[in-house]
Amino acid sequence: MNMPRCVIWFSLCFSLLSAALLAGCSTPATRVVLLPQPDGRPSAVVVGSNGGEITLDKPYQRATVKAGRTGAPSLDQTDAARVRTDNTMLFDLVPPAPQRYAVYFDAGNTSLMPESQREMTTALMVAMARAGSDIVITGYTDTVGAVVSNDELSMRRAQQVRQMFIDRQFPAARIEAVGRGERELAVSTADETPEPRNRRVTIEVR
Repeated sequence: MNMPRCVIWFSLCFSLLSAALLAGCSTPATRVVLLPQPDGRPSAVVVGSNGGEITLDKPYQRATVKAGRTGAPSLDQTDAARVRTDNTMLFDLVPPAPQRYAVYFDAGNTSLMPESQREMTTALMVAMARAGSDIVITGYTDTVGAVVSNDELSMRRAQQVRQMFIDRQFPAARIEAVGRGERELAVSTADETPEPRNRRVTIEVR
């Protein structure tokens, strides 16, 4: 596991490292707390001072460097409730988690399936309500047809969904659209296999 390396100086107040590390200070000490990853993956960070270093590798472990003291940071354990209570303002600044949606298409074209209209409407509403958000749209196909043709078809699907956001006045500059063709199948199939779940566009609102 790769561990980010961090030297925490006495003057540091707040830092956020790789969405896994929350650092806070209140005179006369600097503290670093390791937050859990949203997807549950393990993470770790090395916290160092002039007198040594320690590794945080469990959620809510806390390293403390007291002003004027020598030696490695001290290590103890806190919990989610205490961290949130002590750092309310910092948590309020964290953007909401990305929202993900998927819409599906008829075989061989860019016609959105009727049952995907509701999902598309939801994605549009969320994107418009989320101030400053941007959108990543990725088109896919099933394995029917040539790879090059499917690359083109997936891009057309992605561009069509992008245009639906633009038509609702979402800023075009904040929408990225890409086509992945028959790569990254949602359902693994043999070549030349029609599979409705692979004929999709994913939408990430973040």
